[in-house]
Amino acid sequence: MEILIQSIQYVFTPFNLALVIGGTAFGMICGALPGLSASMSIILLLPFTYGMEPVQAIVTLVAVYTGAACGGSISAILLRTPGTPEAVATTFDGYPMAMRGQAGRALGLAVSASSFGGIFSALMMVLCAPLLATVALKFQSAEYFGLALLGLSCITSIGSKNQLKAIFACLMGLLLSTVGLDEINGLHRFVYGSPFLMNGINYIPVMIGSFALAEVYKIIEDRARSGGAPGEVISSKVSLEMIKLKELLGKWITLIKSSIIGTVIGIVPAAGGAIAALVAYGEASRSSKTPEEFGKGIDEGILAPESANNAAVGGSMVPTMVLGIPGSPTAAVIMAAFMIHGLRPGPLLLKDQPILLNAIFIGLILASLLLFVVGRYITRQFARILKLPYPLLGTLIIVLGIIGAYALKNSFYDILLALIFSVVGYFFDRYKFSNSAMILGLILGSIAENSLRKQLIVSEGSLAGFFTRPIALVVVLFSLIAFISPFIRKAPKGRS
Repeated sequence: MEILIQSIQYVFTPFNLALVIGGTAFGMICGALPGLSASMSIILLLPFTYGMEPVQAIVTLVAVYTGAACGGSISAILLRTPGTPEAVATTFDGYPMAMRGQAGRALGLAVSASSFGGIFSALMMVLCAPLLATVALKFQSAEYFGLALLGLSCITSIGSKNQLKAIFACLMGLLLSTVGLDEINGLHRFVYGSPFLMNGINYIPVMIGSFALAEVYKIIEDRARSGGAPGEVISSKVSLEMIKLKELLGKWITLIKSSIIGTVIGIVPAAGGAIAALVAYGEASRSSKTPEEFGKGIDEGILAPESANNAAVGGSMVPTMVLGIPGSPTAAVIMAAFMIHGLRPGPLLLKDQPILLNAIFIGLILASLLLFVVGRYITRQFARILKLPYPLLGTLIIVLGIIGAYALKNSFYDILLALIFSVVGYFFDRYKFSNSAMILGLILGSIAENSLRKQLIVSEGSLAGFFTRPIALVVVLFSLIAFISPFIRKAPKGRS
């Protein structure tokens, strides 16, 4: 108790409090800008922490991580451009809700869910850190494959309007994920002599092209058909709407279930918030009484991914601190900050630095609460660009998308990818194929393939490992249920 009080006193000094506020705001701004991921925002701020005390620096970076995980939802909802990979699933229902004139409500739901997920994971981090770290160690190839399969089960909710077209789009994404260097045997696949394709197809330029740029093309076409009249564009009068506590309590099952999913997936090394958000979205759709409403702008379609991706923040810090194994790419950057400041993550860290865990716990809760205050201001400022005439706004979206694609690796190839998939995304939208399903396959394809092949190598070609490992068996069975359940629901309707 004495250590907790010391940690509270440490975090709530005026200077440290200002660092947490500034870190949360910086993270939200970076998260809202396409291409500037949570990892990138922390890398940009890292040099400024060199002169800080170790605990001070780590708490600031965790605040940036929290802000960035939430900030991606701003551009996802307003521009159909996920600012971070974690916000991909938020686009599915956030943008349709905004197009109905409820952008403020969509943003309010996103911030509320992000805050809840962050606080939930912080509590789990303190109460169950050693236990959660033990669970993380049990994840091997079979479990990773089950996790990827569980994420892919989202396709049944994403493609509720036309399952065959959604499956085709997902298969296209899976095929694209095989392009480049084979991680198992080092061979090049589908590169056709191109040095650019040897690095594979990254999903961020594809996501920017098929979502953001394709949407600009669609709106330009609509305006041209209507003689230049304003098409279906989000109102420029956008302000974050505060969601009533009573209303949130009515969705408590979705919030808690998604936060648990986010925390657990967050502790799995290298999984990250994007997978957590996709899995939580799929589970929310599967267990919903109105799964057909997902993708049209339903509250749960925003609450589930946003609570999960912020819960993954606290979850990813558990193996980072307790085991010295980063729980996400962003946590890997934070672990580098540990090293820079002379802290060695691992079992002895919590014994030698007892204030550190509590300070991170308090900083994470504080940053999660600050999302309401900071989010209201940043959302209002960000929404001002919607006041621009659409010819300027559309140009700005395209410029932001190109910069975001280029910023990934400083590669012209990624700009070309974004432009190519902007055309693909436009035709997918026009002919009712699912861009979301394609992105889903591209994100999870390499994880599913590599995990499956590694497990088969370890077991000498036997599938027994997927059934003899309890966690893998449960996850795979749950994935199959998630795949099949929408078809079972539709079966009685088809016979009547």
